[in-house]
Formats: sequence, structure tokens, C-alpha cells
Amino acid sequence: MNVITAPTSNIGRQVLAKMLDAGEPIRVIMRDPSRLPAHTRERIEVVQGSHSDIDVVSRAFAGADAVFWLVPPSPVAQSLEAAYLDFTRPACEAIKRRGVRRVVGISAIGRATAVAGEAGLVTASLAMDDLIASTGVSYRAITMPSFMDNILRQVEPIKSRGVFFSPLSGGRKLPTCATRDIAAVAARWLLDLSWSGVGHAAVLGPQDLSCNDMAEIITGVLGKPVHFQQIPFEAFNAGFIERGASVGFAQGMTDMMRAKNEGLDNAEARTPENTTPTSFRQWCEEVLKPAVLG
Repeated sequence: MNVITAPTSNIGRQVLAKMLDAGEPIRVIMRDPSRLPAHTRERIEVVQGSHSDIDVVSRAFAGADAVFWLVPPSPVAQSLEAAYLDFTRPACEAIKRRGVRRVVGISAIGRATAVAGEAGLVTASLAMDDLIASTGVSYRAITMPSFMDNILRQVEPIKSRGVFFSPLSGGRKLPTCATRDIAAVAARWLLDLSWSGVGHAAVLGPQDLSCNDMAEIITGVLGKPVHFQQIPFEAFNAGFIERGASVGFAQGMTDMMRAKNEGLDNAEARTPENTTPTSFRQWCEEVLKPAVLG
């Protein structure tokens, strides 16, 4: 039995689809089962509730061989410790109680660099990895840089004004990956019964790109000028608070982006194993362009 958390999230729904395609027995944890298509609900077992609830995860992990673990973003959490570690502690107790063999978790690049110590959400993700590993379960952290899919949050300014924003320096080249590739790597580890111990699997995409590079590619794909505009870190932070985020979450996002600007995501050496296939141009053609034109 494979347990999937956050099965309607951007990554989780793609992991679920791949596991169903493989014919695996699936149990999911979710608050609202009606968000799943009827044809999917018919093929899986659903445990209703939050995967931060000890009773829920204890039921869900009974008889489970593997768990896909994803902590959903919590902009209103008062601290990153609450958002990541407190959220995960019940699952760790259930992992030990139920004898789960393997966990594949969504995490972040950064353990190999000094700036990770002050990298906000990345620092919290790495601490979560350590907490899960401390249970004695075999654990693989799927570690990523920023997602290509994050640009979908800026469809409106791209469409109406031909611009997208970030506090990153325009010329800073960083790896970036598509969530489809993250899901493929996670599913591959869930389906592989041969591994044990604690480690990580990075997902770097096929090339490092700057925001200026991305603007040039988006321009070519959309057939209209699109440019990148850097914003101050202070304005980036204030934007989250204006949208209702807690001070702690906003600072965590800001610290993470500042660390990325200082080379956090460049810390993982690129190898054939962690170079995933979806290019930014392909992603723009298949995902961003339909979103902008729709």
C-alpha cells in the first residue's frame, strides 16, 4: 500500500496519476474527497482529514509500505517551525507506530551550502528531512530549486503588461525544474522497492537560466515582448503581508529568495541523474502559453 499526501496539489496530483498508471494500490489523505474526480475516487482508498492530525495519519499509515510526504504551504502559520516541523511530528509518530518502510518527501536544495542556515523555507524543509530521518525510516528527500510552474502566479502581468517580477538579480543563472519532472522522480522512488537508508535525489531541470534568459524565452514563445523586472526584497516581503501572510511566512519567503540570489540553488552539482528533461521553452509552450492565451 502506498499513501499519498496532498493528492490535489500541483505535485501530488501528478504523483497520484503516475502511481495509478503503474497499477499500485493507493490510499490518499485529504480534507475534501470531492475535489478528486469520480473516476479517481473509485480506484483509491481515501482517509479524510489533515495529514497533520495524529489520528488521521495513524489510520492512513496502517499497513503502508511507502508514503509520499508533502507539506502544503501555510502562509498564515506564525512560524516556519509550526508550518513544517509541528505539521510533520504526528506523521513521524505514525511512521514509527505503523512500521512504515519508506518515505519519499518533497524538500529543497541547499544542504551543501552555508547560506542554507538562513534560507527561510529551505532551512525549514531541511529540518523536516532530519526529523523524518530520525524515525529510522528509509527516506529519500526529493530536492529542488524553484519551479518553472511558479511563473503561473504571474500570468496576469505577463498577459496585460508583458512583465514578470522577482527579487532575484536578472543575470543570476539558477537551475529551475518543472513539477511534472518532480512528480516523475518521486513516483520512481516510490515504485522502487530496492533502496534503503537516508539520502536525497535532486531535480535540476536541463539548464541554468537567469530571469533575463526566461524573459527572452517567454517572448519567443508568446510572440510578444515580455521583460523581467527586479523588485526590492523589502517590497517582496511586504507583498506577502499585504496578501494576508503572517510575518513569519513572509520573512521565510524573503530569506529563501535572498539565499537563492546568493547561490543556494547552485550548490548541487549537475549530473546526468539529476538533469531532468523538461526545458523551460517546452514548459512555456505546453503550460504557460495556454494559460496566458486562455
